[in-house]
Amino acid sequence: MWRLAVFLICLALPALAAPIRIKDLADFDGVRGNDLVGYGLVVGLNGTGDGLRNSPFTEEIMANLLERLGVNVTGEMLRPRNVAAVFVTAALPPFSRSGSQIDVTVSAIGDAKSLLGGTLVMTPLNGADGQIYAVAQGTILAGGVAAEGEAARVVQGVPTSGTIPSGARVEREVEFDFAGLQTLRLALRNPDFTTAARIEGAINGAFSRMATMTDAGTVQLNLRGQSPAHVLARLENLTVEPETAARVVVDQRSGTIVMGEDVRISRVAVAQGGLTLRIEESPMAVQPNPFARGETIVLPRTQAAIEQNPGTGLAEVEGSTSLSQVVAGLNALGVAPYDMIDILKSIDAAGALHAEFVVR
Repeated sequence: MWRLAVFLICLALPALAAPIRIKDLADFDGVRGNDLVGYGLVVGLNGTGDGLRNSPFTEEIMANLLERLGVNVTGEMLRPRNVAAVFVTAALPPFSRSGSQIDVTVSAIGDAKSLLGGTLVMTPLNGADGQIYAVAQGTILAGGVAAEGEAARVVQGVPTSGTIPSGARVEREVEFDFAGLQTLRLALRNPDFTTAARIEGAINGAFSRMATMTDAGTVQLNLRGQSPAHVLARLENLTVEPETAARVVVDQRSGTIVMGEDVRISRVAVAQGGLTLRIEESPMAVQPNPFARGETIVLPRTQAAIEQNPGTGLAEVEGSTSLSQVVAGLNALGVAPYDMIDILKSIDAAGALHAEFVVR
């Protein structure tokens, strides 16, 4: 019987959350990055590039590149193994200026086995509007390792993806008149009415009725002719105590359970047990006697058994008022850790778990 190993991680928060800076709770309207993408060619690979028979787009981009450099390859059969077609992605930070450098990520799109040691040839990076905002080039740092012989191959990590630190240079700036803004919005990363109200109060206490909470995720600022940059420089370091919803997060792939401090469980009874079914096949071959007529046959032999584990019986979990009592109540059942996810699902289905139940 397959069983899922579960590790229970309980985040016991203090009674009052620690004050957090506004810059860590909200994003500022207009202060955002932009995604860039490009299609390029990596050269200098040690025989681990694309097979051009399986990746014709690699041959096409290589021919176009050589022709732009003045090399005529029309009608030529290109079959190198040291080149690979790649996608190049990057994030253009807010207020990036021409000449500044940004990091890029390079990922193979063909059947290349590794990008280790390769060099990305000059690749333009386009924004969502189709304009070129940066140009990338440089040596790739791949995090994986691959080795192979005649009959075996071993791969560690992902050698078909890598990064180029400061590998792209910004060529075009995003036009945005930040200094001319008269109003500014703060977008909470985790919308909550209580947190938004506290942010409104903290800002009004420092700037005299500048902020207005419009909903659980937005606080609007009336700058009244003040410089947006100077206002944000003072505002982003103000601290508030954020309010978080009670939540239980379960990751079934890794078997991890995370509980918030405000999780509550009503009084409930839980019974947990296990049923194990074992089936073993032991086929036996039967042959005729020497020099006798007949044929060899295989007789099936199966052994089946069902085992009922004693389980925990019917146990009662008292209504809890704190995270420590919730954990103590669940541990009092005496079940193995890998059964905790199923128990929490059942408690939630019974309506006794007073928290948002998130399964990933």
